[in-house]
Amino acid sequence: MKDILTVSQLNDLIKTFLEDNFGSLWVEGEVSNLRRPPSGHVYFTLKDDKSQIRAVYFRQYGQRAVKFDLEDGLKILCRARLSTYPPRGEYQLIVESVEPQGVGALQKAFEQLKARLAAEGLFDPSFKKALPFLPRCIGVVTSPTGAVIRDILNITRRRFPSVNILIAPARVQGTEAAGEIISALRNLHSFGGVDVIIVARGGGSLEDLAPFNDEALAREIFQSSIPVVSAVGHETDFTICDFVADLRAPTPSAAAELLVPRKKELLETLCDLKRRLAAAERRHLDDRKDRMVSLKARFRDPRRFITDYSIRLDDFSERIRRAATYNIQTLKSRMEHLIQGLQNQNPQKHVRERRIFLGSLEKDIVNSWDRYFREREARLNKSSSLLSSLNPLAVLQRGYSITRSLPEGKIIRQAGELSLDERVGIQLAEGSFHARVEKIQGE
Repeated sequence: MKDILTVSQLNDLIKTFLEDNFGSLWVEGEVSNLRRPPSGHVYFTLKDDKSQIRAVYFRQYGQRAVKFDLEDGLKILCRARLSTYPPRGEYQLIVESVEPQGVGALQKAFEQLKARLAAEGLFDPSFKKALPFLPRCIGVVTSPTGAVIRDILNITRRRFPSVNILIAPARVQGTEAAGEIISALRNLHSFGGVDVIIVARGGGSLEDLAPFNDEALAREIFQSSIPVVSAVGHETDFTICDFVADLRAPTPSAAAELLVPRKKELLETLCDLKRRLAAAERRHLDDRKDRMVSLKARFRDPRRFITDYSIRLDDFSERIRRAATYNIQTLKSRMEHLIQGLQNQNPQKHVRERRIFLGSLEKDIVNSWDRYFREREARLNKSSSLLSSLNPLAVLQRGYSITRSLPEGKIIRQAGELSLDERVGIQLAEGSFHARVEKIQGE
């Protein structure tokens, strides 16, 4: 019998066969069925007009795998490994890197990168560095054999021959070009003495200019401590380097003209400034001479100045003496006034005055109390007489008596208030006695 395999064994054999016999592959096609699950991996289908294959790139590859956002309908070129997924018996591409294919895809990648870097602030004008007026050394990153470097050398030699040009050679086209341009920029920084850097290349298609749309190169230019001028392509060509550089020149020749002034024009300007400075200096000297002549005419004999100042000094001395005498008299008068004031405020005088005042006050108090007591005594005697006249006991002295019922002690005012055999108490002017009613009469 032939060997019998399980489905899992068969899928494992297929996986081993495919992975051992197929190394890294370059596959082009159109993206479809794009999915981004929460795991961070990206799954899609790569297809052409006749067939399709599943593909995946894993999160750990990061920007090395895809340097732009994949979208359905984009044409791409993938470097990948062929493998299978045994649980479903499907084979697929494990993507390691992706490049856009066609003008539409390249333009899409360009717009995506441009928008992302702009959002990060790499194009902000506030980060642009000022260019030197007359650089002593210009670093040029370009191909050493192209027409670009010859144009830059010819223009700088014609405009200002003494400007030094330091060439940092690098490829400006192809997949390795971006890395070589970055290395050239770093070499110029390490060399030192470079005042400004030109990154230059001639015109070309969007594919030809792709190295200058590289994100790593854009960040290297942004971090450069030396001002960078981007001179890539023709005037209508725009790259990411143009936006992140400190200045964009429409062409490499224009970059050289922008950085290097004409020596002849500078010399003419210097000569003109020299003539203007000499004329201004002559005018200044003439003005000084006229002023000196005027001052000389106005200048008098120094002894006259000394005499005038001596008179003024005597006058000031006399005024100071009079002012001092006046101040002394004023102070003396004020002092006498203060002494008189102090004497008026002498406590002994106040004590004598207070003693006299207290003696007078004591007499007034005694007299007031004496009058007060006499008035009170008179009022008391008058009130006593009035009370004596109203005292019921005084009436009893005239022979009257007061009758009260017993034992209540109620004063009897009418005979009708009594009853026969009722006991009553009778008070006389001197003493009292009890009695019994034997007879009651009316009024």
